[in-house]
Amino acid sequence: MSGTAAQVSRVSGPLVEVTGLTGIAMSQIVQVGEHRLPGEVVAINGGTATVQAYEYTGGVAPGDEAVSLGEQLSGRLGPHLLGAVFDGLLRPLAGAPAWLDPAASSLPSSGQDLAWAFTPSAREGDHLGPGAALGAVSAPGGVRYLVLVPPDASGQVRRLRPAGQVTGQDVIAVVGGTQVPLVSSWPVRQRRPVARRLGPDAPLQTGQRVIDVLFPVTRGGTSAVPGGFGTGKTVLLQQITKWCDADVIVYVGCGERGNELAEMLTELAGLTDPRTGGRLAGRTVIIANTSNMPMMAREASIYSAAAVAEHFRDMGLHVVVVADSTSRWAEALREFSSRNGEMPAEEGYPASLASALAAFYERAGRFTTLGGQEGSITIIGAVSPAGGDMTEPVTSYTQRFVRSLWTLDRDLAYARHYPAVSWAGSFARDAGLIAGWHARNGDPGWAARRASLTALLAEADRAGELAELMGASALPPRQRIAILAGRLVREGVLQQSALSQADAYCDQARAAALADAVLAVSGRCLELAGLGVPADQLEDHDFSPLLRAKEDAPSAGRVREIADAVLAELREKPITAPGQREPGHD
Repeated sequence: MSGTAAQVSRVSGPLVEVTGLTGIAMSQIVQVGEHRLPGEVVAINGGTATVQAYEYTGGVAPGDEAVSLGEQLSGRLGPHLLGAVFDGLLRPLAGAPAWLDPAASSLPSSGQDLAWAFTPSAREGDHLGPGAALGAVSAPGGVRYLVLVPPDASGQVRRLRPAGQVTGQDVIAVVGGTQVPLVSSWPVRQRRPVARRLGPDAPLQTGQRVIDVLFPVTRGGTSAVPGGFGTGKTVLLQQITKWCDADVIVYVGCGERGNELAEMLTELAGLTDPRTGGRLAGRTVIIANTSNMPMMAREASIYSAAAVAEHFRDMGLHVVVVADSTSRWAEALREFSSRNGEMPAEEGYPASLASALAAFYERAGRFTTLGGQEGSITIIGAVSPAGGDMTEPVTSYTQRFVRSLWTLDRDLAYARHYPAVSWAGSFARDAGLIAGWHARNGDPGWAARRASLTALLAEADRAGELAELMGASALPPRQRIAILAGRLVREGVLQQSALSQADAYCDQARAAALADAVLAVSGRCLELAGLGVPADQLEDHDFSPLLRAKEDAPSAGRVREIADAVLAELREKPITAPGQREPGHD
């Protein structure tokens, strides 16, 4: 450890004032007390530096030694991240409570002593630039983990480790006089450089029909999931974590309950990766900063997640960051600014809240890396508005910066409709671009299908409001069948069970087939109502085979067979001529 020694002058909870530091700068790390508790410099006033500790400061007293490390908070980045669980400072949680030890960075699970098989791809004497690949190691989860030239290095490869076993302590190569270790450090608040930012291209396939069919998000895009307590935010995000088609998942539990994270870890451990047949957890990085952990570490956790995502993006991988939830992170900002004496803005949040949210979501995108590869980071953040108030600052600011919004509706959740994504309160700003991608990739009807579904749902909502006032039987046949069609869309397409082995995941072909089947049946019902078939007969028809198709039909072809059978039954409905009384109506 290098740096200048100083003394603690005052302790107020996690806020520690230190005097005697020379050459100190904002955001640098200072260790205080006998146990060298880490903290971050948040204010400098003359010769006094205010340090926000990342740990409980019990036992720290005035007069204790303080040491400046002369660097910002940095995370150790390497293949050890995959399949492991860390706290908000990227310290390993495996082997707890050992992780609380200040020497936790030397534990085997932090990548120092773990071994991997290294295969070089460059040769000694090659001239390589920043981001160029030196070789690969056999990482968990089938991830193509590349050892890259650091962003600030370039030149001739003077020494390169031969094929064989390597550990995190080993130097892989020397490039232009710079040593390249397997496990490196990077300041988590600092973006890693790229060659250029690219526009959005392809959708992120999540396996959740309400998202993929109605409110898609692009690879490299951003999305938010606002919803009150009990609306299913965590379950939806966990479903996306399990089933989306990203190469690497970074899941940060930011201020959430520990039992939820423990439950998710247990489920992940039992899931099979459809790509490799191995454990799905092998290509997932979990950052678990639960509600009982220190506030300042919670504030740092989403930056740690972004740094990990950028590390894998530089290898040409597609990464998804799931932040659950950004509201808890914003609450940490509010507490931190209050302790620091900043002037509060709306609802006590700091005036910098909007810019902090924008900076976080800005780290998403599709990029050309320094090594010339294409990689992306998609950020999906949950928002937990207090009391379900969607006008509160975190929710309203977040909506400005994201490209997709999946608003969760309390009434849908209470009706056991999951995912409880509101079709009236959600949006996808990149739907037109994604429609073009589908048209180029064998599904030219995607845009028309999406428009038809949203039109049916809107018409059903309007008719439903009238039915609440007048009674369904008083409505014209067209509006009664519109309500029926809306139910078929909701239950046959949008509703999806996370507990069902057959329906937890739905590929694009089957989702399109289910939507087309419901649209065909709904269209036929509306047509028959216009031809005079009594609304009662259509409402009483058995649509259960169509509604069960999402569970019973394992393929798109089988879905179409079920739809054809239902349509054949509807063709047999007797048609009443316009103006003719229905049988039994005297």
